[in-house]
Amino acid sequence: MRLTSFTDYGLRMLMRMAATPDHPVSTAQLSEDFGLSRNHLAKIMQKLVDAGVVTTRRGAGGGARLAKAPQDLKLGDLVELLEDGQTLVECFSVGGGTCSIVRHCRLRARLQSASNAFLADLNRSTLADISLADMRM
Repeated sequence: MRLTSFTDYGLRMLMRMAATPDHPVSTAQLSEDFGLSRNHLAKIMQKLVDAGVVTTRRGAGGGARLAKAPQDLKLGDLVELLEDGQTLVECFSVGGGTCSIVRHCRLRARLQSASNAFLADLNRSTLADISLADMRM
């Protein structure tokens, strides 16, 4: 399974925030820390805010911080949130996409089962398990 860069960057951002849960971090700082586009990170941040995973505050002392404790954020749930709208294969799209064999295909069920197992395995770990707490940024 391949995750989108949106998810990859989102997880990096969350790992960084989990490392310093009491100190807000700006999108500009995350962009500098990771060498990534500030614009792209802002889109990811907005998705995390809309989902209630992160809170933000403007102004002096502002920035983003986790809305929940890192140990309460399961990795599979975070991946599922960040990958929302991205299908593993075309037939997972609403209506089966343009796949002409979707009604007779036996692969779809196996792929769905594997995807579910992947997320379930990730949910055995939390953001606290992978935080960058031991890494100095």
